[in-house]
Amino acid sequence: IFKWAIRMLRQTVHDVLEAAGVTLADVSLVVFHQANIRIIHAAADDICIPRQKLYNNLDRYGNTSSGSIPLCLDEADREGRLQRGDLVLLSGFGGGLSWATGVFRW
Repeated sequence: IFKWAIRMLRQTVHDVLEAAGVTLADVSLVVFHQANIRIIHAAADDICIPRQKLYNNLDRYGNTSSGSIPLCLDEADREGRLQRGDLVLLSGFGGGLSWATGVFRW
């Protein structure tokens, strides 16, 4: 699953950014599904996402399944890491190897 996740993150992030007409430089915050810190860091390194743009809370809660991305967004907002108009990149995967990646303005 590790190698597959890295490949899928790379491809879907590229596809979503291209479709939206934006680049990683435009993105303020990146939130990946909080399954495993090794996957998050390896994917970020593979895609060249600076660590300071990544949000994770695995150290506090572990893998919270489908709630991981909303929890990260709530925490990032409460911590002041999100400002109105920021571009946010999300990507999650789960059971049955389902997958979703998106970008939106906060």
